[in-house]
Amino acid sequence: MDAIISIKKLSKTYASGFRALEEVDLEIRRGEIFALLGPNGAGKTTLIGIVCGLVNATSGTVSADGHDIVREAAAARSKIGLVPQELSTDLFETVRATVAFSRGLFGKAPNAAYVEKVLRDLSLWEKRDDKIMTLSGGMKRRVLIAKALSHEPAILFLDEPTAGVDVELRREMWEMVRKLREGGVTIILTTHYIEEAEQMADRVGVINKGRLVLVEEKSELMKRLGKKQLRVRLGRAMPEMPGELAREGLELSKDRTELVYTTHEAARIAPLLRDLERLGVEIADVSTHESTLEDIFVNLVRAS
Repeated sequence: MDAIISIKKLSKTYASGFRALEEVDLEIRRGEIFALLGPNGAGKTTLIGIVCGLVNATSGTVSADGHDIVREAAAARSKIGLVPQELSTDLFETVRATVAFSRGLFGKAPNAAYVEKVLRDLSLWEKRDDKIMTLSGGMKRRVLIAKALSHEPAILFLDEPTAGVDVELRREMWEMVRKLREGGVTIILTTHYIEEAEQMADRVGVINKGRLVLVEEKSELMKRLGKKQLRVRLGRAMPEMPGELAREGLELSKDRTELVYTTHEAARIAPLLRDLERLGVEIADVSTHESTLEDIFVNLVRAS
């Protein structure tokens, strides 16, 4: 799959001397949902700002759908839609008018049918003649997405798209993002909700202190770094760990009332439980915990 965004050796140092990005190399594949994760101050917003033409890089190059963002700024920007985290739009304008106006800002000819399609896709058509100031926070965020899509971009940046949105609306917006991808739009999102990336992303990038720590397929990342932990509460304290169980990798808790087994292979757990039964181990309770993307993210950031 070809790259729709290509970032090479991208660095940014602000006038204060703060180095926000340091030689970032990244390629975003056409048609994917890419989640960029990182703690506050990691460089996410600076990276998005440079790609979208809002921030000047200190060094390095970026191309969007084959257009260099500096030498071919207008062509590159026309390929990109940006949904900022802040709810900034003309509150006294109607929904339909603000989306149509945003389309005109990119030199696109009026197209009432396309504007209607965008509003319908985002469940905004019923609100088309309402002033933005009368909308709920979730609806205002949908208007920002409609504005970003008004000029038919191939790339959509979503900066914290569901910040401040309730759980039900957040899930509706996940479904909306998937439909956008099905329509051929490449999605890059930043989020503090790790569940969001786990639900939607094809690939995940982790950035910390201006450096890309990791870029990997989400499924491969979960498989490689994810762990499944089995905790077996014993019916009675175990004086010492049998050698056979120790060789299996089990650990005995300090109070000798619990066995703990950590593995990358979930298939190992069932045979292990059968071994415990065969050895006559009295089991009071069994629980399991599987690593989430959040667990992996926290560990990666700590290590970097």
